[in-house]
Amino acid sequence: MLDARTTKRLEKLRSLLVERNATLAVAESLTAGNVMATFATVEGVSECLEGGVITYNLEQKVRQLGVNRQHAEAVNCVSQRVADEMARGVAERFESTFAVAATGYAQSAPERGIPRPMAFLAVWSRDMDGSSGVCHQLRWEGDGNRFEVQRAVALVALEMVLDETQRQS
Repeated sequence: MLDARTTKRLEKLRSLLVERNATLAVAESLTAGNVMATFATVEGVSECLEGGVITYNLEQKVRQLGVNRQHAEAVNCVSQRVADEMARGVAERFESTFAVAATGYAQSAPERGIPRPMAFLAVWSRDMDGSSGVCHQLRWEGDGNRFEVQRAVALVALEMVLDETQRQS
């Protein structure tokens, strides 16, 4: 269950997208559908939420989202560049105004030098002048079990989209 403040923020995101006749697409890896599921709790979100792609492995990130295979292999699909490419890929696939992507580790991975959960996030947008590209990037670190991390990163992703829609309004 979402708290009242979070619900209000998500409703504001929906309102801003609808007012601008803008749409959102989502590319998820570590969040495993939590970004879409969280935003879909808002009534009327079908007016602006185009859809999304959950790609948990390298092959699908390359095939579905156009992520660069060589780079993704070198970083186990976890880098800012991978998040950026995921956002661009899902934006193009759904022809959306905005896209957000998240990739990372939902728990520590000491064998990879990852001491705690972390994620890379990217927001892609198409401006009113027709230009497009990644406009917001973030490296997130936190703690918690897998579910808590997935939920936390999903909320951060949606806040990033809200920040960008407000900036462009």
